Amino acid sequence: MNKTTLVTIFYILGIIIGAFFLDAWGAETSFVKTISVFVWTIIFLITLFYIDKNEKK
Repeated sequence: MNKTTLVTIFYILGIIIGAFFLDAWGAETSFVKTISVFVWTIIFLITLFYIDKNEKK
């Protein structure tokens, strides 16, 4: 598997853990839970950008 696939699987596992254990999509979601999901997505996008940048070299 290449790096992009591994990072995507890791991201999906993180979202699933956030959904089940942190209850990020529950009815009573706090600001911290919402921001944590956004930060996780931002980290994922930055990682994909750098992986793509390094694969082109």
